[in-house]
Amino acid sequence: MSKNWQDITLALAGIFQATALVEQLAKTGYVPPEAYKCSIESILNMDPANTLDVYGNTTANLRVGLETMRELLQPNSQKQRDTLRYGLGVLHLQKKLAGRKDMLKVIGSRLTQISQQAAHFDSLHENVIGNMGGLYSETLSTFRFRIQVNGDYNYLQQQRIANQIRALLLSAVRSAMLWRQVGGNRWQLLLNRKQLSYQVDELLRRM
Repeated sequence: MSKNWQDITLALAGIFQATALVEQLAKTGYVPPEAYKCSIESILNMDPANTLDVYGNTTANLRVGLETMRELLQPNSQKQRDTLRYGLGVLHLQKKLAGRKDMLKVIGSRLTQISQQAAHFDSLHENVIGNMGGLYSETLSTFRFRIQVNGDYNYLQQQRIANQIRALLLSAVRSAMLWRQVGGNRWQLLLNRKQLSYQVDELLRRM
């Protein structure tokens, strides 16, 4: 069966958008609002019509992720190394999570509650982000393997930013689940870089 490389690329862009925002937030205390909103809302879209629907039905919402992928897919790229490290860590966490049906059930139940809260307030309300961050801490952070985030201590010690970082990591794991569902695997990052680069360029060109 032939793979849908566009869906695989979109889901990967979702992962690397979230992890690029983690790096930026940890080092500068700032994230672009449109990209941030897309990543957060992707967590709450639990019954999408298709892959792009997860990200608001427009590739423009994934510009940060696609541009990040274009840089990371360059031969011997040294840029955004933390973003890449976080992304690979997320793929590892998602694989661990896939084997924990109990934890998946907890996450699904809690996300239903958070979706209701987001509908009442707003998807980016600090209480919603706080609950997403708490969900990440209580589930994915309990694995022996943890993603260590590098950044400015003055930002990392702020509870609001810590919650945003954890919520973005949760978003990256959500995209990693989608990536697996549409046929993604780690070997593609090594063996199919040309195909992925072509898809990234095509998606960016159409914007």
